[in-house]
Amino acid sequence: MPTDIIMPQMGESIVEGTITKWLKKPGDKVQRDEPLFEISTDKVDAEIPAPASGVLQEIKVSEGTTVGVNTIVGTIAVDGEAAAPAKSTAPASAPEKQAPAKPAPEKKEEKKSAAPPAPTSSAPPSPAPEPSEEGEEEARSSPLVRKIAREHGVNLSQVSGTGLGGRITKQDIMAFIERPSAAPSAPSGPTPQAAAPVPSRPVAPPTPAAYPGDLVPMTNMRKIIAQRMIESRRTSAHVHCMYEVDFTRIVALRAKHKNAFEQRHGVRLTFMPFFVRAAIIAIQQWPIINASIEGENLRYHRYINVGIAVALDWGLIVPVLKNAGDLNFLGLQRGITDLGERARNKKLKPEDVEGSTFTVTNPGQFGAVFGLPIINQPNSAIMGVGGITKQPLVVTDKEGNDSIAIRSVVHLTLGYDHRLIDGAVADQFMALVKKTLETWSEEIG
Repeated sequence: MPTDIIMPQMGESIVEGTITKWLKKPGDKVQRDEPLFEISTDKVDAEIPAPASGVLQEIKVSEGTTVGVNTIVGTIAVDGEAAAPAKSTAPASAPEKQAPAKPAPEKKEEKKSAAPPAPTSSAPPSPAPEPSEEGEEEARSSPLVRKIAREHGVNLSQVSGTGLGGRITKQDIMAFIERPSAAPSAPSGPTPQAAAPVPSRPVAPPTPAAYPGDLVPMTNMRKIIAQRMIESRRTSAHVHCMYEVDFTRIVALRAKHKNAFEQRHGVRLTFMPFFVRAAIIAIQQWPIINASIEGENLRYHRYINVGIAVALDWGLIVPVLKNAGDLNFLGLQRGITDLGERARNKKLKPEDVEGSTFTVTNPGQFGAVFGLPIINQPNSAIMGVGGITKQPLVVTDKEGNDSIAIRSVVHLTLGYDHRLIDGAVADQFMALVKKTLETWSEEIG
C-alpha cells in the first residue's frame, strides 16, 4: 500500500498550513527524511521530510493551497509499485513539467542564441517556463527569483547561488540576466547596461522595482508580519532612545581572538553575543525591561528569553534563545549561530519562535546607522543594533586630557513600551549596556 503524506501539526496551536513548494514531482524517487515539500504556518516556514522511501506517486494538494493538519497531501509508493502517477493533482507549475521535457531546454538555448529583445515590459509573452521549472529541481530559490527566471527565460540550473546552502538570491538572478552573455541589449534606446560597470565585470545596477505595475499576492509570512506589526503599533506606546557606543575595544578583541575561537569551538565569533550579553547584564539590573503586561498586571519573567531577529530572503523571523541569562559567552554564540542557520534552512520548530521576553534586531548588518524597531509582542522592549563604523571621537585619558581619535562606533536604539517602562529607566538600562560594551572584561572562551 502507498504511504500517505500528511500535513503535519507544527505545534499545538497550529490548525492548518500552506504548501508553498513541492521539492519533488510525481515519479521522482525519494528517500525517507529527505526534504519533500515546504509549508508555511502561523509560526514558521519549514521543509517537511518524506515519511518513507520510494517514488512520489501522487500530489493531491497543489502549491499555494492551505489545508488543515493531518490532511493527506500526497502518496509515496515503494519502488516498482506504481509505474507512473496517473491521478496526480500537480502544483501550479506541473502543467509545464508534464510537457515534453527534453525539447524544451533546447528551445530555450535557441532563443538565447537568437538574441531576443531585452527583458522589459515589451518582452514577448513566451509561455515556456519549462527550463526554469526544470532548473528549480536542483536550485534553491524564492518565488520572486523563479518569477524573474520565467519572465527572462533563464534556466536556474545555470545560475550560481551565493545564498546559504547555494540558495539563489534576487541579486544572483539579476546579475546573471544583466551579464552581456545572458541578457542581450535592446535594438535601440538606452538600456540598463549603459550604467557604469563594476570593476569585475559590466553589470547594471539592480532596478528599484523588478516588476513595476505587477499585483502579486502576499505570502503567508508577509501577511503574518503585516498583521503583527499593526497589532504592536496599536498595542504598545512606542518610544525610542538612542546611544552612541565606542565599540573599539570589542572590535579589537574580536579581531584578536576570532581565528582561535573558531578553531577551538567550531563556530564563528560574531559581534551579536557581545550585544546580547550586555543586554542580559542590564536586564538583571533593570528587570522591568524583561517584563510584559497581562491585563492590568505586570508579569516579571523568571527567565530571559532573547528573540534574535533573522532576515530571510522571503521575510523576517524571530527565533528565541531560551534561558539566555544562564548561558556563558560561548553558549550565547553557539545558540545564536544555531538559530540563525536553522531559520535560513527552514529547520525551526514552533517552540523555537515562542516565549521571547526581550528582542535584539540588527539592521546595521545592511549598513543602517540605526533603526527604530517595532516591539515584538508581547515583549516590552527591543534593542536595535546599528552599523559599526569608524568615526572621529573626543577621547579623554586618565589625567583628563582630551584628544581626537579614530574609533569604531555603533549606535544602539531601544524601542520600549511607555505604558510600563519610564524614560529614565530606559536610559539607565541603555547606559549600562553602553558601559558594559565600552569596558568589556568578560572572558569570551
